[in-house]
Amino acid sequence: MDTNDKIGRINEDIDFQDRCDVIYNLICDDLYVPMKAKELASLLNISKGERVTLHKVLDTLVERGKITCSSSGKYVKLDDVAATDKSVDKRHSNKHRDRKRKFDDESDTLVGTFIANAKGFGFVKLDDSDEEIFIGKKKTLDAFNGDKVGVRIYSTSHGDKREGVIVNIISHETTNVVGTYEKCNNFGFVICDDIKIGMDIFIPQGKDMHAVTGHKVVAHITKYAKNGSKPEGVITEIIGHKNDPGVDILSMIKAFNVPTDFPTKVLNQASKVAKPVSEADMQGREDFRDVLMVTIDGEDAKDLDDAVSVSYDGTNYELGVYIADVANYVQDGSALDKEAYKRGTSVYLIDRVIPMLPHTLSNGICSLNQGEDRLAMCCIMTINGKGDIIDYRICEGVVNVNYRMTYSDVSAILKGDEELSEKYSEVSPMFLHMQSLSAILRTKRKKRGGIDFDISETKFELDDKGNIVDIKPYVRDVSSMIIEDFMLAANETVAEEFFWKDSTFLYRTHSEPELEKVRNLKALVSKFGYILKGDSQKMHPKEFQKMLDKVKGKEEEMLISRITLRTMQQAKYSVENIGHFGLAAKYYCHFTSPIRRYPDLIVHRIIKDHLRGRYDEAKEEYLQAKMPVVANSTSKTERRAEELEREVEKLKKVQYMHQFLGREYKGIISSVTGFGIYVELYNGVDGLVHISTLRDDNYYFDENNYELVGDRTGRRFSLGREVKVMVSAVNEDARTIDFELV
Repeated sequence: MDTNDKIGRINEDIDFQDRCDVIYNLICDDLYVPMKAKELASLLNISKGERVTLHKVLDTLVERGKITCSSSGKYVKLDDVAATDKSVDKRHSNKHRDRKRKFDDESDTLVGTFIANAKGFGFVKLDDSDEEIFIGKKKTLDAFNGDKVGVRIYSTSHGDKREGVIVNIISHETTNVVGTYEKCNNFGFVICDDIKIGMDIFIPQGKDMHAVTGHKVVAHITKYAKNGSKPEGVITEIIGHKNDPGVDILSMIKAFNVPTDFPTKVLNQASKVAKPVSEADMQGREDFRDVLMVTIDGEDAKDLDDAVSVSYDGTNYELGVYIADVANYVQDGSALDKEAYKRGTSVYLIDRVIPMLPHTLSNGICSLNQGEDRLAMCCIMTINGKGDIIDYRICEGVVNVNYRMTYSDVSAILKGDEELSEKYSEVSPMFLHMQSLSAILRTKRKKRGGIDFDISETKFELDDKGNIVDIKPYVRDVSSMIIEDFMLAANETVAEEFFWKDSTFLYRTHSEPELEKVRNLKALVSKFGYILKGDSQKMHPKEFQKMLDKVKGKEEEMLISRITLRTMQQAKYSVENIGHFGLAAKYYCHFTSPIRRYPDLIVHRIIKDHLRGRYDEAKEEYLQAKMPVVANSTSKTERRAEELEREVEKLKKVQYMHQFLGREYKGIISSVTGFGIYVELYNGVDGLVHISTLRDDNYYFDENNYELVGDRTGRRFSLGREVKVMVSAVNEDARTIDFELV
């Protein structure tokens, strides 16, 4: 039996001598790297129960003089020990090994994801908790960013984080990288766009697809770094030259592994199902085509998945929310369904949309276009003057939208624009009822404690060629708030209905914030004279909203709102209904956007199964097995889309600000660190004033007060303070902007 076969049977019933031979042959192998007992156990996949036997084997080999244990606890051949640890004392090797063994038994190998830093160190985010373990520069085992790794804790000395060492790489999650190719004689290198990958990828001769220096490429890694060697790869795709228009964003899309082109099979299937609504399609559905309804979206929106109607009888309102019936066209398990699941969500970038579904569906038969019959999932709610939903029904329907409205036009009508009011005279009175109902719903949500983060987003203005001509803060107007309130009402209603059905379901959940983050927020707002009340161990969302109300209209409003938002946990999808902390909602799901979100499509399918009497034990078992996987996957694809959108915005801000080098702006200090202060301009662009540029004094970081303080002058730079800065540098590769104080 060869060594590999014996290693495969190390846990099986082979005799003791065979075990000794297996371990000894492994340690003598030219590819063997000196390891500790626990690392050997991990490599050989030896269970905890069998590790006592492993220690006996190692003891025996040491006693026979075949191997020894260095002072660092690593096992090597006897003649290799000097190279491994020159300070080894063979007379004490057994004693030292016993001490190490005791440490190993007490410190289990934990599993997590490696998060690399451009400076060489990193963190391991543990799978079974939110804890992050600090990994020093020389303790990463050449792991790539995103790798699944085993880590062992050995210290708590790195600030408030435990410190560890990566002992094995379980799986390489990064298999493809995007970067810039550089030709060098007969070979080349790919310099990765992701600065967290601090290594260039070596491309051997003949593996470069004839790329030239400056090409943006996708490289598949064929050999990972080991013992300081560079990783190797082969170029699989040439995206284009880095100076070509659009290649910058396309490179980022590739780096995030977001699919862009639909497979032919998916496109063909979309064409087959995208048939006009027929009388047969309407069978068994409620007919809402005579109900006056509108869609309200942005000017450029083409995937219109929600329409609304409101009527008022003098006492109660009837709110109708009509959502595109995507589930009618995208069947479970079909090629369309599998592609939508892989994408998880549509991605909205500055100059393009990457849809979850082909345009034949997203902009065509599924989109609730004006004047066209469309199939819909409907939630009709009767709401009293207090905002209570006193009656509702959820059904399948057919609709025909009367008007395709924009946010700007509806807001203008509500502000008294006579010309637009006359143009849309048929629906203008309904907009007034919508405004009243929206205010009632918002007031009720606020009373129960729902947090309203009124944070302006960034709006990019483009020219005909897609170039950014201006960046401005985008503030929500009254019409967008109306649609937001109506969608929230429908989402809560549907979630509560299916919670009480005791059916397997897909909820949108939001956990309470972490205690440490709440403590930090309390300390920060106290510097501005505000008090965040409540027990840190059990905060009610109402207390956050009370504080945000107090800062409204103040200079520090934007800053405190953003930091409060960062204090919150990320929302996610789950089969467990734990409620939504930010909305102070006991029941919540995503029902209203199935064209662009896969979870909404899943929710529609579950609703249909109940409405059509198809929900039985077999369906319940199927959903119990499938839903946790869907929840996890869609939460990940949502994060991926958000990160890509954020990184593209950062890149475009850097490119835009390049033309303003040397220009002065006013801004607010949004963050203070030991290496400088971050300043956010009033257009939403932010950058760093590095501490090295503060030349009038030596500054130190006052961590308790979130300030940089001058030693000699006592000058202080604190959160929320307005400063004047000059744009001193931009770095497109790192997507950063540097400021200097004026």
